Amino acid sequence: METVISSWASVAPRLVAVAAGREPADLVIRGGKLVNVQSREVLDWDVAIADGRFAYIGPDASHAIGDTTQIIEAEGRYVIPGLCDGHMHIESGMLTPAEFAAAVIPHGTTTMFTDPHEIANVLGLRGVRLMHDEALAQPINIFTQMPSCAPSAPGLETTGFEITPEDVAEAMQWPGIVGLGEMMNFPGVINADPKMLAEIAATQDAGKTVGGHYASPDKGIAFSAYVAGGPADDHEGTAEADAIARVRNGMRSMMRLGSAWYDVESQITAVTEKGLDPRNFILCTDDCHSGTLVNEGHMNRVVRHAIACGCEPLIALQMATINTATHFGLERELGSIAPGRRADVILTSDLVTLPIEHVIARGQTVAEGGELTVRCPHFDWPDDSRNTVHLGKVLSADDFVINAPEGRNRVTARVIGVVENQAPTEALTANLPVEDGIVEAEGGVAQIALVERHRATGDVTNAFVSGFGYTGEMAIASTVAHDSHHMIVVGTDRANMAAAANRLGEVGGGVTVFKDGIEVALVELPIAGLMSDSPAREVAAKADRMVAAMADCGCTLNNAFMQHSLLALVVIPSLRISDLGLVDVDKFELTDLFGEDV
Repeated sequence: METVISSWASVAPRLVAVAAGREPADLVIRGGKLVNVQSREVLDWDVAIADGRFAYIGPDASHAIGDTTQIIEAEGRYVIPGLCDGHMHIESGMLTPAEFAAAVIPHGTTTMFTDPHEIANVLGLRGVRLMHDEALAQPINIFTQMPSCAPSAPGLETTGFEITPEDVAEAMQWPGIVGLGEMMNFPGVINADPKMLAEIAATQDAGKTVGGHYASPDKGIAFSAYVAGGPADDHEGTAEADAIARVRNGMRSMMRLGSAWYDVESQITAVTEKGLDPRNFILCTDDCHSGTLVNEGHMNRVVRHAIACGCEPLIALQMATINTATHFGLERELGSIAPGRRADVILTSDLVTLPIEHVIARGQTVAEGGELTVRCPHFDWPDDSRNTVHLGKVLSADDFVINAPEGRNRVTARVIGVVENQAPTEALTANLPVEDGIVEAEGGVAQIALVERHRATGDVTNAFVSGFGYTGEMAIASTVAHDSHHMIVVGTDRANMAAAANRLGEVGGGVTVFKDGIEVALVELPIAGLMSDSPAREVAAKADRMVAAMADCGCTLNNAFMQHSLLALVVIPSLRISDLGLVDVDKFELTDLFGEDV
C-alpha cells in the first residue's frame, strides 16, 4: 500500500474533476450521517474520495460514481474524521513507531503529533531522526516535534546526549517535523535563557509551532513571562483554573487522558460549565503504555471519557480533530471531512460509546471490525540503538545502602510522595529508624534509587518514596525513567534492588520485577532501553504480567508503572530524584535527603 500522501497541488485537477462529475471517484461513502466538525452539525451527506483526499461532500455523490468506484454503504452510521492525538510520546507505549501505529489504527487514530524526547535523552539527534523516519513510512499521519529539552533541567540531571539550538535548527528542515516539542525548562524561558529562546526562535523562524509544558501552579507574573517566551500550548494543567489561564493567554489548553494522567474531568468544566470557546481546547494522551492501547483504546478512549464528563459529543470530536489540526497549521490538510483534506475517516454506529467499526486513512481502509488490515513498515534499528545500558560494574546490595548521619538512632528524611492518577508528586517527610548506621525504610516508605546507565559511571543515587504500598522483599527496576532515562529502582530489599538492576543490564533495558530474590516479570525493551519492536499484543501481555507482579508485591495504585517511570522527571513538582541527587522542583534546586530543615 502507498504510504505517502500526494500533495494537494499534484492532485487538485482530479479532485476538481471528481467533484464536478467529470471523472469517477476512487471511493464513495453513501447513506451515512456526516459529522461536520467545521460547522458542528450532522448532515445526511455522502463523501467522494480520490487520490487519498476528499473530493466532494454533499447530499448526493452519485455523479462521482463510475464503473471503477468502490462504494461503502454506511447504512445510517456516523461518518466522522479520523482522530488526532495532539501531544504524545510513542516511547511511552514501549513500542516503535510502526508497532504503535499498528496498535492505534484500529482505535481510529489517524494522526499523531509526537515528541520523541525520550529517545533524544538516550541517543540524541540521531535517535530523533530514527523515530522521524520510521514515522513517515506509516500508513497514517505521524508528525514529529523536535525535542527541546535534553536535559529537561540543566544542572539538575545528566543525560546521554544534549539537544542544542543548532540541532533544533537542523531538524526544522526535515519533512516530518511540525514544531518544537514541549518546552519543559519553564524556569529557563521565564529567565530568558539564551539557549531556550534560541530553540524557540529557530522554530518560529521556520513557521512552526512551539509546544509548551508549564508545570507550576503559579499563574501570575511567572506564567505571563513563560507565555511571552513563545510556547503555544500546554498539557500540564490539572484544574479548571489552569485551562482557563491557558486559553485567556492565547494558548491552546491540551487536556490529557493517558494511562495514569486523568486531567480531562477536572478541566473540561471550563467549557461545559464556564462556557469558554471550545475551539481552543484539545484532547491528547501524553503517555499511554501498551496495555492501555491494546485493552482500552487510544484517542477513542479520550473522546468517550470527555463525553462521559459532560462534553457534547460533537464538541468532544472537534477537540480531537479540527482543533488539533488548526493548532499545528494543518487545518487545510487534515482534521475534518472537507474537500481537499486527507481522506481520514471513521464509520461508527454511535457518537457516545464510539465503537470504531471502519477506519480509512488517506483513502484506503486500514482497519475494520477492530482488526488492522494494512502493514505498518518496520525499519531495521541499528546496533548502537540496542546497546544502551552501561552500568560500569555489577551492582550489589551495598550500592543501595543509605548511611545515616553520624550518631543518629532515627532520622527525618525527605520522601517522594506518589499521587495516584497525577504527574505531580508530594514533598513528604518520614521519621525512619537507623540500624548499624544504615537508614531502614518502614511504614509504607520504600527505597528508590537512580542508577546511572549512559556513561558507565557506576553511580547510584539513593532516596525514599511512598505511596506504592509494597510489602515483603521486592524490587522493580526500569530503564524507562523520564526524562533522563537512567534506571529507576524502587524496592523494599536492597539485594532484590541490585538483582533487578543487574538484570536490566543483561537484557539491554526494560522493566523487571523481583520478589523474594526471583524474577517474576520482565518486559524487554532493547531499543534505547525504551521500546520493543515486537507486536503490541506481545508487549502488552508482558506489561500486564508486570502490572500483576507489582500488585502481587502489594501495590494498589492505578497504573503504578507510569508513576514509577516519572519519578526522575525533574520538571514536574514537587520532589524527584536524578543522578545528581534529590531535586526540589518547587525551587528548581538540589536538596539534601536529611537536614536540619527537614
